[in-house]
Amino acid sequence: QVQLVESGGGSAQAGGSLRLSCAASGSTRRMAWFRQAPGKERRGVAGFYSGGGITYYTDSVKGRFTISQDNAKNTLYLQMNSLKPEDTAMYYCAAASFIATPWDKTSNYNYWGQGTQVTVSS
Repeated sequence: QVQLVESGGGSAQAGGSLRLSCAASGSTRRMAWFRQAPGKERRGVAGFYSGGGITYYTDSVKGRFTISQDNAKNTLYLQMNSLKPEDTAMYYCAAASFIATPWDKTSNYNYWGQGTQVTVSS
């Protein structure tokens, strides 16, 4: 069983930066960050496969966001730079104990955190 706790959300100005953290208990084979804005569906932002250190990004955040993992702390991070108002959303950490594709499908994850709000102002 896995428990996920997100932190690091808050408010930022456009062009600023935030770093989200996801503390995980137990072993996680695949992990990802999803986000959901009001009136929109939950969509994948970035994914991480520990088996090969493979990362995935949705096109809109490539070059701005970086997903990484601290093995010693068993914590997943999402470094968000050059933030835009369009990045405003509730961000969720997700994990899975099984291998599946595509990485950005919500049903391919069986553990979820409570979410942390990110608000980017103009």
